[in-house]
Amino acid sequence: MEVSAVSRDRSLPPAPTPPAPAQHPHNSKKRKHAALSHTAASSPAPSDPGATPGPENLVLSSRHADLASRPRLTISRHPGFIPVAPNSPYFTTEPLCFNRLNFRYSPAGLAPPDSALPFRTIESYPPAFRVSWEDRSPFIKVTQDGLGLQGEKGFRSSRCNAPIREGRWYMEVKIVLGAGDKPPGLARKEGAHVRLGWARREAPLNAPAGYDGYSYAMRDKTGEKVHLSRPRPYGRPFRTGDVVGMYIALPPRRHPDKRDPYDPAHIRRERIAIEFKGQEYFESLEYAQSKEMVALMDANDRAKATNASSLPSSSTKKSATVKNLPSNARGAKGGSKSAQESTPMRPLPTLGPESYIAFFVNSECQGIAFQDLYDYLPLRTPPSKAEQKKRANREGLREHKENPFDDGTLGYYPIISLFNGAQVRINPGPNFDFPPPPDIDAVVANPGDVDIKPQPDAKPTWRPICERYGEYMAEQWALDELEEKEARKTQKPQAEADDEQAQQEKREQRNAKRRAQAAARRERERKAQQDAAGDAPSKRSKLSSEWPSSSLYARSNDTAAAGDYGPPMLVPSFTLNTNHNPSTPSIADAATPDMREDSERIPSPAPTVESSIDAHIAGLAGYNDTSAYNTDYEEVGDGAVPEAGTETDGDAGTEDAIS
Repeated sequence: MEVSAVSRDRSLPPAPTPPAPAQHPHNSKKRKHAALSHTAASSPAPSDPGATPGPENLVLSSRHADLASRPRLTISRHPGFIPVAPNSPYFTTEPLCFNRLNFRYSPAGLAPPDSALPFRTIESYPPAFRVSWEDRSPFIKVTQDGLGLQGEKGFRSSRCNAPIREGRWYMEVKIVLGAGDKPPGLARKEGAHVRLGWARREAPLNAPAGYDGYSYAMRDKTGEKVHLSRPRPYGRPFRTGDVVGMYIALPPRRHPDKRDPYDPAHIRRERIAIEFKGQEYFESLEYAQSKEMVALMDANDRAKATNASSLPSSSTKKSATVKNLPSNARGAKGGSKSAQESTPMRPLPTLGPESYIAFFVNSECQGIAFQDLYDYLPLRTPPSKAEQKKRANREGLREHKENPFDDGTLGYYPIISLFNGAQVRINPGPNFDFPPPPDIDAVVANPGDVDIKPQPDAKPTWRPICERYGEYMAEQWALDELEEKEARKTQKPQAEADDEQAQQEKREQRNAKRRAQAAARRERERKAQQDAAGDAPSKRSKLSSEWPSSSLYARSNDTAAAGDYGPPMLVPSFTLNTNHNPSTPSIADAATPDMREDSERIPSPAPTVESSIDAHIAGLAGYNDTSAYNTDYEEVGDGAVPEAGTETDGDAGTEDAIS
């Protein structure tokens, strides 16, 4: 992934003041966070015992709505400076997240509200090349500009705030107090000492530079070079008042192989935003030391690990940029074949002969100290199936992951190790006390044979390290922009999927509501049928009590035996006066008053079309028929029986009967 420079305005606020100290719980190395959770987790910062106690730190929400009340900073409000003594130029920094317990911290700030990612990288004051506030031991005291350092007691180290990933860079360090000199008031037997060099991120801060394979250093006492804790003769000693020039040359950075998804040259960041004493930080796992590098320290056959002429080169190599490892190591049961097969060792790649480190003392070149440096990228580590399954089971939780790729901060950092109150002053340029020659490479290749006096007309082949800070921050902001674009790409399909899921949920809710309504309707109908079935006997008994006397409908035995309803009923001749012809009598005319009043009731036959006219005639006559026929088959309202005196629509019934 290529990173392009991104310009960003910088503001320089006044030096921040530390907030009130807070209590802290028991420290824990385990850092596991629930998504959008504000449950306090114990902070692994700060670093060594005796430093400022760390408070509870919170995993910040990833939703902008939850962060609306927080200020948007472009410069971190940390650290605050507390002088170590009255009128002393050196300060302790408090509060601050120090890198410790395999965790690393960098200042973070809120992104604009319309951003897909809620946090972005910000600077800390002052925004220039200096010692890193977070990437140092808290036993290293600093000046407010970050260029002056003072040690305390045993060896402690501090890295600067920008790594070297490629190119040729130069800086100076002035020895204010070192080379065994004792500061005023020091009652210890041993005086102050200084080690200067270059280190990767994996190098420990509670040990001197050159302690392991992750750092290269030069010591003041003897002028020796140190790597893997093995001093080798190199140059002349440097003392209090001397100026040491530090030069590093690295080849162009290798581009990742797009066909190899596990190539560690791919840039990927694994970090979680937390809050520490009111300031946002990015917290990430520090790159762990590989067993191959540890084996270099534990090798019994140290001659195979390094040679005296050019550390860390080995006597045999598989290729021009890959180093072999010692065949035997401590704790490997004598280097048995079974132990080696069970834990295969990976080859350690290097940056090639174009990579080297050189030192100058008061403008005098000491020659190449280290060549063919180890590659700062992590070793290739494809994820195991067990780890993938483990991560799948943790879905929904925000926890740290080991990053097998470059996160954009790898490289070689200037490292300064101080012992017993030693003091130094960093000069990142561009104005040096002893400007190096334009072509440093020619000088370091032949020390003492080339005039190193500066030539103003010549264009230098190196760059002052002060220019690296702005370049490095531009790379970090470019990574922020790239992650923002990727988040927007993944956010759009996710939003569409969320909308589709919401629509599906609405449809399911609507269907469930309809099913519930249908079930309720069926239940009401069932209850109504049960109620109707229970009321039928009472209705029949009521109708039978109101039915006229059976004597009115007595028939002769002859008629009953005939099996019919007796002789046909005599009805006056009439026709329906549909044409309104006055000469033709109508039903109303046929129903004379004599017929309407005091007339004998005629029993209603079975409900047929031919005989239904009788009912209509009775209806027109205004007499209330409460026969079983009308009650059982004609519904009035909700099935209630018509009360006496209620008239029905006889005309409509007539038309139906006629049709």
